[in-house]
Amino acid sequence: MSRKRFDSVWDAVEDTPAQAENMKLRSTLMIALKDHIARTGLSQAEAAELLGVTQPRISDLMRGKIELFGLDTLVNMVGAAGMHVEMRISNAA
Repeated sequence: MSRKRFDSVWDAVEDTPAQAENMKLRSTLMIALKDHIARTGLSQAEAAELLGVTQPRISDLMRGKIELFGLDTLVNMVGAAGMHVEMRISNAA
């Protein structure tokens, strides 16, 4: 039995490299939003109003329901929170 090493859990569980990259970006954005909400002490209702979504959407975010959020939605939420997204692209190792 051989052991295969992955750079990310997403590389191990997703079917294609493209899907893994998408999940990496989505998870990074979700973590940033969760941290922002916690750091600023916003309630879920306050965060929903700030981000232009419903309170149940914030609940989904806080519970890590990544399958319910697309990249566009997360980028829009980050922008509404007053944060900035920067992207760096490099060749795969």
